[in-house]
Amino acid sequence: MLRAIELGKKAISFAAPNPMVGCVIVHNDRIIGEGFTSAYGGPHAEVNAINSVNDKSILEKATLYVTLEPCSHFGKTPPCANLIAKHKIPKVVIGLVDPNTKVSGAGIKKLRDSGSVVVVGVLEDECREHHKRFLTFQEKKRPYVILKWAESQDGFIAPDKIKRDEAPQPYWITNSISRQLVHKWRSEEMAILVGTNTVFADNPKLNVRSWKGRSSIRVVLDRELKIPIEFFIYDGSVKTIVVTESKSHFSKENTIFEFAEFGANLAASICEILYKHNINSLLVEGGQQTLQTFINEDIWDEAYIFKGENSFEAGIAAPTVSGCIVAKQKILEDGLTLLTK
Repeated sequence: MLRAIELGKKAISFAAPNPMVGCVIVHNDRIIGEGFTSAYGGPHAEVNAINSVNDKSILEKATLYVTLEPCSHFGKTPPCANLIAKHKIPKVVIGLVDPNTKVSGAGIKKLRDSGSVVVVGVLEDECREHHKRFLTFQEKKRPYVILKWAESQDGFIAPDKIKRDEAPQPYWITNSISRQLVHKWRSEEMAILVGTNTVFADNPKLNVRSWKGRSSIRVVLDRELKIPIEFFIYDGSVKTIVVTESKSHFSKENTIFEFAEFGANLAASICEILYKHNINSLLVEGGQQTLQTFINEDIWDEAYIFKGENSFEAGIAAPTVSGCIVAKQKILEDGLTLLTK
């Protein structure tokens, strides 16, 4: 099962909104097949693992290990449970039950009805951690939310305006290696969110440039639709969702406008919108007000906090958050702290 989890991680940049399932097939204590979830719309992990087995006759004597219950319904692909039953695999070991109401035990029942011995709950905690994005989406009806920011040694995420150039552009607190890591994270999450002030200050592209992988869906908060049309968020290069209170929308390539009231429950409203768009993970990159909104509403799961080597003495204060420190590391002169709730 540990190997199945390891395989599933290979799908992190392209499987979503499907779960990044890993699957291993064993015969006589030897792995004879492996697979993980293909890009969305493609074959699932079990299909890829079965297809990797050269001699299919061995499957009738094999054991299949999979991190999540095999699907039992027709979606973009046929049910994996049917394929397992077709090849008469006698034993199936499952990490955890799929909470999706379209499956939720039906896959297990179908396998048992076909004659397979099914064992459920092997390394369940590890599988839950691995499938945290998918499980949050299914169980809490919202994306898995990751907060990210960089702050100076004295706790500011940006210096005073008088210290910045007049033209909107990023002000880097961290080094290039830390920034490359952020681009890796962007490639792993379905969406990335920033507020109006960040767009005005930085005119960010919010895409993946320093890492190989897909760019996340851009989510931008713009209460009054004040962001100029010539800014990068409207360049049409990446699907963009603009959350606004304004009803005076305009047509722009690859851009969707969604209405939300910018009140006490803004973070919850944003999550409802993203759930509707089938987005199961969100990287919140700023600014301070946007980050604090998610913190205040207690809608977050992880926080990545960089600390640069410089001090600003004055500026925009970093968000305030309390959580459990999971890890700390140094990236050259930068510090990185990982928090969970």
